[in-house]
Amino acid sequence: MATGTLHSQLVFGCFLVLLLKSNLHTCEQFSIAFSKPSDCGVGGYFDISSLSCAKCGADQISGKSGLNCECQTGFKVLTNNGASITCQKCPGVTQDGYECIRCSGSVGEDGKCECPTGSILVERNVNGTLLEEAVCEACNGTVPALSAPDAKGSRCVRCQDSFISMSQSCMCGSPNILSFTNLTACQTLGNMCVLNMHSMSTIINDACGLYNTIYRATAAQGNNQNIPYWRINMPWLYYGDQPGLASRVLQSEPLPVGFSFKGTNKNTNIELLAAVYTAQGEFIRWESVGGGNLQLCPDTLIREQAAYIFGTAYKQNCVLSVSDLLAGQSEPLFYDIFLVQQKAQGDRRLLAVPILNLNLQFNGQFVNQATNMNSWYLTRRLVLIDTLSGREKSLSSTPRVIRIASNLKIRFQLVPNTQKGAVYPPLMTVSYSDILITDPAKQTVTVSFSVEYEMDQNEARVKTDIALGVLGGVAVVYSLLKTASWKRRIASPLIDFPTILKFLLIYAGDLANVFFIITVGTGLYWLIFYKAQQFVSVLLPLPSQEERFVTYVGCAFALKAVHFLHKLLVQLSVDIFFIDWERPRSKTSKFVEGSGEGKPPAAPVSIWRTYFVANEWNEIQTIRKISPTFQIMAILFFLEVVGFSSLALRDNSSELRRSDEVYTPAYSRILRYGLASVMWLCIGFIQLIFSVFHERFVEDKIRQFVDLCSISNISVLLLSHRCFGYYIHGRSVHGHADTNMEEMNSNLKREAENLCGQRGLLPNSDVQTFQISITSRLRAQYDRILEPLTRRNGPSRLVDASANPFEQSTKAYHTMNRFLGSVIDHAHREMDYIVKDKLLFERLIGMEFIEPMDKSIFYNDDSYAFADVLFYGNESTLLIFDTLFFCVVDLGSQNFVLAAVLTYLQQLIFRLIRNGLGRRNLVIKTLVDKRFLI
Repeated sequence: MATGTLHSQLVFGCFLVLLLKSNLHTCEQFSIAFSKPSDCGVGGYFDISSLSCAKCGADQISGKSGLNCECQTGFKVLTNNGASITCQKCPGVTQDGYECIRCSGSVGEDGKCECPTGSILVERNVNGTLLEEAVCEACNGTVPALSAPDAKGSRCVRCQDSFISMSQSCMCGSPNILSFTNLTACQTLGNMCVLNMHSMSTIINDACGLYNTIYRATAAQGNNQNIPYWRINMPWLYYGDQPGLASRVLQSEPLPVGFSFKGTNKNTNIELLAAVYTAQGEFIRWESVGGGNLQLCPDTLIREQAAYIFGTAYKQNCVLSVSDLLAGQSEPLFYDIFLVQQKAQGDRRLLAVPILNLNLQFNGQFVNQATNMNSWYLTRRLVLIDTLSGREKSLSSTPRVIRIASNLKIRFQLVPNTQKGAVYPPLMTVSYSDILITDPAKQTVTVSFSVEYEMDQNEARVKTDIALGVLGGVAVVYSLLKTASWKRRIASPLIDFPTILKFLLIYAGDLANVFFIITVGTGLYWLIFYKAQQFVSVLLPLPSQEERFVTYVGCAFALKAVHFLHKLLVQLSVDIFFIDWERPRSKTSKFVEGSGEGKPPAAPVSIWRTYFVANEWNEIQTIRKISPTFQIMAILFFLEVVGFSSLALRDNSSELRRSDEVYTPAYSRILRYGLASVMWLCIGFIQLIFSVFHERFVEDKIRQFVDLCSISNISVLLLSHRCFGYYIHGRSVHGHADTNMEEMNSNLKREAENLCGQRGLLPNSDVQTFQISITSRLRAQYDRILEPLTRRNGPSRLVDASANPFEQSTKAYHTMNRFLGSVIDHAHREMDYIVKDKLLFERLIGMEFIEPMDKSIFYNDDSYAFADVLFYGNESTLLIFDTLFFCVVDLGSQNFVLAAVLTYLQQLIFRLIRNGLGRRNLVIKTLVDKRFLI
């Protein structure tokens, strides 16, 4: 086949068999009727060039293979041009079927002469001249001849050892029945082009160039199956003779049958069929694709069949031994792939599947590696392993180089705006790797097979950008309002660098919320609409298309981390002071009458109540409305134990439990994020709802702290800003809290029976908590009292070395206690205050409209807003930060357990930081000795 004479015969044969006129069409989706050799009947044959049945001529019947026609019994072949024959009746027909002859013996059922056993049939002289009558010659089976008829019964040959030693020459010398026709020669030429990666050049006229020369020269001869790219009696290798038709082939018309995931019309089966050819161009069979013919990696049948379930993102990777490939693929097989479309019962149509060969070169350029499909050159026939081209000198030798389809991918694209599961024709992409054979036993090659599904994401991307722009703009306005509120609360009218920095920090938190809302909404959208759809209308973004989404998640986490750290720093710098309302009481010890002594000395006020309240404040600094430990355990239970994580797999199944025997696709990062974030938030919201009932009927630590202040006769002043903060009025209605158990119980009983005044700051009021806006004059006096302590913590040159630190702290404490008590009692007219309610709009935007100029303003606060300086009042920030932390770790590791462990450690670390530094700030600001904070 590699000689020049045979090559010329192949070319000449391909020219001779092209007989019909070309018929061009504009539709670029090509399907054919499915037929096989057994469907053609006795009077027809299966045409391997058109993959359809054709009728035999007069006096002809179908051959044994069903792939050609033969003359009927008693007829000889008059003419044979490779594609068709003509027959003529004879009294007897020679063995080759081309001549008439008389038989000296009997005539067989096939109309040819027969000889008795041990004899051979002689029809021609030594020089090839036909005898008038066929003669039967008996083979001499005795010594020294030891001959017997060969397998064809046409020669006497030596048998036993002599035959074995001469087998190669004997087989080559034996006459053969015609088996290599010009139809297979054209297929062989096509296979040679396939082995050359379909590459073409206008300069070099190789196998593909020769194929295209014939293709162009026979344009007027006709086409197979009314397909303009499939010439009569030739294999179909290209979509046109130039690149640029890919968009017309792939996106001009959807498949006639749509796909659906659920319901009575469920259709998820992808049925592929392949026409299989040998390297010599012989048609072998129709073969269903699946079970390992295209998937080179070994696996179970049930896992391999998962590749052909629509919607299942399939990917198979493995490393194969070169020695195993050489042993299992002695000769390459060639495949023409078709997609079976079942319109109605019995109506099976075969849709040609185009191939994008990334190794194809057109004039030296790898045109199929371009991103623009208008540059692609689509092809048809496929070979998986080429162990033939690399052989030298002999076809039986080991190839020096083999070529393997190392990456094979089938891609389906959804028709835009479809509601009935319409998809475009699939595209098969293949890339090859060349392996230089050095040591086959040690050499390996990595191969992969995948099936992908995609849809146009431009519309979703535009909607996401619009949402991001709109919500981002709202976030800017809201951040400006917060910044203006902050400026008013610190009593600073100037726009300086700290103002800009503060705006950026506030905006980081608001923008993080925007990204969080968009990403959670996007994840939830894909989770619901992809998994719950009946007819396919959406397909998951490909991993490469998820990068933008992952970037948004990363931005949300980074910005929320900045926001969280900013909140943490604010809480760790809050000014706080405990106002002790307790006053000294006279001792009750006896004294000597007439001794001249005055009234008994007053008992000192106990500091233990202040220490007790300080310890309680220290303990509630990191309490939360939800239980972080329960949150993590619950999320792991639902995701890993119940199996909700299966909903994030890239397939259409909604089953929570999967058998180990079935194929498990990769996770979608969007679905995984959407599932994890929504489940984390749902568990958090359930805990928040539970906390409402728990605080109402069981225990409310914030309200208990306020009650403790009242019982302890201690008020709390909190300044989160220079001129803004919170006030907890804890002045006891009983006047004293330093008392024994009996008196304490009596006081509580009187209060329960309404036999005493109310706890509120104002008469006949129960309001004990306030948001306060103080004047700059009041703040200046506050700072002036603490100035000695501030200098002590400052540079050494400003410290008075002679001053006793303990005495300074004690003096400052008593001075501050008296000062703040007198302010609350309206003892300073120049630093007086008023009490009022906040306007609804002020509550909504978190900003005070009235700036305190002459008098401070105490806003009634029934919502315990002072919790804003605790973890408790920032649950939304903590919940979102924990959600993003968990999801970001999971996106990077694809491991929910690891994400849960790291999230727990993160919570523990920040809780320790908040406790430790918060305790330090409490010691500094309240002047309470740290040794009493436990």
